[in-house]
Amino acid sequence: MPATCFCLFGSLSSRISCAELDLGLPVGKGMENMSLQVLPLDPVDQGTQRCRLGPRLMESLGLNIGTPVHISVLDGDCLCTAWPRSDLAEGFLQFDTKCITEDLIGGIPRPLAVSPSHIKKIVCPKLKGIRVDVIVRHMEFKKCSPPSLLPELVKDLLRGLYVSPDHVVPVASLETPVELIEVRHIHPCGSEAGLITAKTSIEVGEVKTLSQHKTQLQHSSKIPLGGMDAVCDSLTEILKLPLLYPRSLHRLGLSCPRGVLLIGPPGVGKTLLVRSVAAAVGASLVTINGPVILGSRPGESEENLRKMFRRAKDMSEEGPCVLFVDEIDSLCPKRAGSSSAPENRLVAQLLTLMDGIGSEGRFIVVGATNQPDTLDPALRRPGRFDREIVIGVPTLLQRKSILDMLSSKMSLSSDVDMNALAEMTTGCVGADLTALCREAALQAILHSSQDSGCHVISMENFLQALKKIQPSCLRSSIGLTDFKHITWDQIGGLEEVKLKLKQSIEWPLKFPEAFLRLGLTRPKGVLLYGPPGCAKTCLVRAAAASSHCSFLSVSGADLFSPYVGDSEKALAQVFRQARACAPSILFLDEIDSVLGTRADGRAPHSVHSRVLSVILNELDGVGLRVVERRGVGRKICQPEGFPEEHEEDRQLKYQEVCNKDVMVVAATNRPDTLDDALLRPGRLDKIIYVPPPDLEARLAILKICTEKMPLASDVSLNELAERTHLFSGADLENLCKEAALLTLQEESMDASSIKREYFLKSLQSVTPSLSPEQVEFYENLLKR
Repeated sequence: MPATCFCLFGSLSSRISCAELDLGLPVGKGMENMSLQVLPLDPVDQGTQRCRLGPRLMESLGLNIGTPVHISVLDGDCLCTAWPRSDLAEGFLQFDTKCITEDLIGGIPRPLAVSPSHIKKIVCPKLKGIRVDVIVRHMEFKKCSPPSLLPELVKDLLRGLYVSPDHVVPVASLETPVELIEVRHIHPCGSEAGLITAKTSIEVGEVKTLSQHKTQLQHSSKIPLGGMDAVCDSLTEILKLPLLYPRSLHRLGLSCPRGVLLIGPPGVGKTLLVRSVAAAVGASLVTINGPVILGSRPGESEENLRKMFRRAKDMSEEGPCVLFVDEIDSLCPKRAGSSSAPENRLVAQLLTLMDGIGSEGRFIVVGATNQPDTLDPALRRPGRFDREIVIGVPTLLQRKSILDMLSSKMSLSSDVDMNALAEMTTGCVGADLTALCREAALQAILHSSQDSGCHVISMENFLQALKKIQPSCLRSSIGLTDFKHITWDQIGGLEEVKLKLKQSIEWPLKFPEAFLRLGLTRPKGVLLYGPPGCAKTCLVRAAAASSHCSFLSVSGADLFSPYVGDSEKALAQVFRQARACAPSILFLDEIDSVLGTRADGRAPHSVHSRVLSVILNELDGVGLRVVERRGVGRKICQPEGFPEEHEEDRQLKYQEVCNKDVMVVAATNRPDTLDDALLRPGRLDKIIYVPPPDLEARLAILKICTEKMPLASDVSLNELAERTHLFSGADLENLCKEAALLTLQEESMDASSIKREYFLKSLQSVTPSLSPEQVEFYENLLKR
């Protein structure tokens, strides 16, 4: 046989030489730049581990017939033996995928070209022993086959093959119970590859079924999670112990946990978290969705639920398994009075199945819901759902981590500030931040050149996208308002009031480190009182806009209901949503219409009294629910030996730790009607009087109101400010509007400027809304 091969190769060499003489090219020259087109394998070479290539290329690579080679294709490798093509054609490559990496299991796409540099000659000694994992087709073969059968079967399937560590040998075409053989280790260990002979010893490690192997491949890639490290560690801890170490618990006389309940608002990443953790612990994942389980005929839903549990039980015999019940509140609501209702039977079936899991089972049930209060109470006890993990709205640092993860593959300009974006996206969950990045990318594409292939996303694109993205957890909340962005400069005068508001609202949010250093605490509430029309609401909106926090505005119409208890429930829900999206400002406009005083002769059980009791309890922190928010307080000090943090990152940590409360800001023009218990320190700590504008403030307001108006040269704003004594800010704005309308009325629609005479005529029709008695009343309140 060697002589025959030598003669064949010799004849090929002579034919090569004749061809090269005709071409006038030396052997091997120019072969490194050749592109080899990959062709389908000939049927005669199926299962032979051969690769076919041109004889000139074989000689240039130093290959003889049967020389083992490594071929790199796409992201995978293939181990073959070199053989010349029967037609001696150059520029083509055929190879048998007998020993490949897992990336090539699905097949090789066509058309495909390979460079000769991807073909590498290797040395393969005879192997003394190998360790393999076996993937079988059915679980019955794994259970019924004797221990000595599988190594002998694997040895027969691999005899005469060249193998390499971390490579897979598909044997499905041989009609055996074995589907794949994964090579883990070879001996001698230093070899890159080796030949399996009759003397090679085979050690079989793990035996898996094909379905389990496919599931592990689907979850083998790491799923990126931003800002969920603490929650991920908690879920991994409770999953890893019963799935990977059930005997340790059994020796301690403890039963394995059976279930975990994930609680969080929509879009926060509950499903993604389960997929990531299941892949991290190497567990199979079986998902149950409500529409798939529910059936039309009686008993069909319970039957489908039993099938899913049976499937998870079978997969747990092969390895760890997680049964994920998404939106479990739709399957198991609170049971009604009638025991024959379909949902009651489904709840009872789930309870029975969870009780029948047993301590020896290697699968655990994970449920996810955003409405935990609607679940049946029988589910929320140890022995069924042993632990409840809360995934609340991301905090400041968590939003920064999510944005960094989402933008890691985006082309960003140097002006993009992720810290500023994290501050501006208060209340946004992971899905909202994903939509923000996608919208910013669309803005960059639309506003850039259509011919440009590279689109750079700037900070302006993110700011434009922020106008279209609204926090999903606040979309159905009471008091959510889409208010116009107002700056401090757009409010004329009131410099002392602005400073007090900045000290109470803006400074604690922006400079928490300074407050901690001096031992200061932010006030729980601020009350603005003063005459009507003096910009109390505008001041609060400017404070919310400058602080980059969530803003909820509640009035009496939002709260009061003809049904008993609805008003208190609505107010408590507003506080709960505000705490979930902290830092936030809860604005109670016209608080005197929402809350009264208990000393005015009202019944002690009236609606106003009950609403007042609710807001007093919320301000004191009574009834604060820990399930409303993700993240716990952490120490801010930096351990020794760690690199110094950037100043911006350190400020973000301070802001996250210190700004977890809701700032209640109220406004009223009747402070004498409020209850004394509301105005004490610890509730509405800061009481700020918003006075009517004085001469300088009226001049500043007139300048702002007439900024976009074409004024004639004879108009003197100083004169108007002197003539508008007792005018509020709203009165001054109305005066300017009336003057503009008079101009259009007296002259024509083509008038180009507003003259002084029209301002004077407007002064005759527009009267001040304030009176000396009102001003004296508020000044007396200020003195008291």
